[in-house]
Amino acid sequence: MKSTKDIAALLDEPACEHNKKEKSGCAKPKPGASAGGCAFDGAQIALLPIADVAHIVHGPIACAGSSWDNRGTRSSGADLYRIGMTTDLTEQDIVMGRAEKRLFHAIKQAIDTYHPPAVFIYNTCVPALIGDDIKAVCKSAEERWGVPVVPIDSAGFYGTKNLGNRIAGDAMVDYVIGTRDPDPLPATIKTNSKVHDVNLIGEYNIAGEFWHVLPLLDELGLRVLCTLSGDARFREVQTMHKAEVNMMVCSKAMVNVARKLQKNYGTPWFEGSFYGITDTSQALRDFAKSLNDVDLTTRTEALILREETRVRKELEPWKVRLKNKRVLLFTGGVKSWSVISALQDLGMVVVATGTKKSTEEDKARIRELMGEDTVMIDDGSPRALLKIVHDYKADILIAGGRNMYTALKAKIPFLDINQEREFGYEGYQGMLELVRQLALTIESPVWKSVRAPAPWKVSADTASFEGQSIRAEVANG
Repeated sequence: MKSTKDIAALLDEPACEHNKKEKSGCAKPKPGASAGGCAFDGAQIALLPIADVAHIVHGPIACAGSSWDNRGTRSSGADLYRIGMTTDLTEQDIVMGRAEKRLFHAIKQAIDTYHPPAVFIYNTCVPALIGDDIKAVCKSAEERWGVPVVPIDSAGFYGTKNLGNRIAGDAMVDYVIGTRDPDPLPATIKTNSKVHDVNLIGEYNIAGEFWHVLPLLDELGLRVLCTLSGDARFREVQTMHKAEVNMMVCSKAMVNVARKLQKNYGTPWFEGSFYGITDTSQALRDFAKSLNDVDLTTRTEALILREETRVRKELEPWKVRLKNKRVLLFTGGVKSWSVISALQDLGMVVVATGTKKSTEEDKARIRELMGEDTVMIDDGSPRALLKIVHDYKADILIAGGRNMYTALKAKIPFLDINQEREFGYEGYQGMLELVRQLALTIESPVWKSVRAPAPWKVSADTASFEGQSIRAEVANG
């Protein structure tokens, strides 16, 4: 079980903008603060997309939940990550002290059945409270079967989902990164330009959206050693220390990984986004700038010109339909500002944005994009969201899946932007998908139907009016 000192060290993240300013560390969790996702949930979100690993939840069956397709991340091959594995602890196991033994046998079963390159063990509240030493069990199992077994001590009561992201990142730095070197480039690849090795940290490949961006990086000669953790493989995570530069895609989630790679291996990093034309182009330019390669810079500008010209031409008919449409954006983290940029590229107006999970740096970017008087909302309750929609005359609510029914019950167009969605919005090609989904949602004929009075009410009102007219005529003779 993690000590108070360990958790305090994770909360005291030097790379967080507010901590640089105030030396106060990240906010400590308060009672009920983990309702939007606990530390265990955050750790799983961060690491489940490593597709060829056996992920075992050490705890009661309820912690494992339904695994098959419950995350929006996509894999280009391996699908072991979709199989839910758990030690399924019961009261008998806890009372009789059998929890560690069940974990040991669960690791053996996973290795014998699936032959994974590694096994990840997620600690939950119950075994953490009874004092299970999962590190010792993992070490013993690794020595016994010769397969890396990584402990992720992520009991839910430690704190929020973001803390769980950091716990997961620390586990990768401590146990996985640096344990092997990248494979040499295949002899079949012939190029006149230098190939640079890079990493993306906090890129989860939701709905396969990173596949919109990867061909662009390949064309520029940027070999992605690892995306931590979208569509990743264990052997790729092991090689992250050899990258020349890291891109931090979701700052608050795993910024500790980027910072520690810089500290331990001298790898520079920058923060960026692939949402929207402007931000995608800027991310590609930042890669070229960080690598300080003149030839790469020239080729990057040529690629940006070609892609921006193409996509802006294809966006024109859509932009006419969406121009000046008003949006309430309720999400957090990097999407609180990166999606604003994408919407502004389309000529839409963002009336307010959610900042519940945003850093001070995220908020500064929001002000830069929307102005100092922008409306930033922390309260995600249905009443608060609907009030903002009504007060600011929003045409659509863009938020996570948990807000969908709030919007639909209020007869407001809704678009899912979080991990459960089915469509990828990254890169230039992703912008075309985003604009298509926005137009289809806002212009759907269902809104006219559901907002109209019910047919039986119209009939009743008409009959009442006709009855009043007849009575008036009789009275007037």
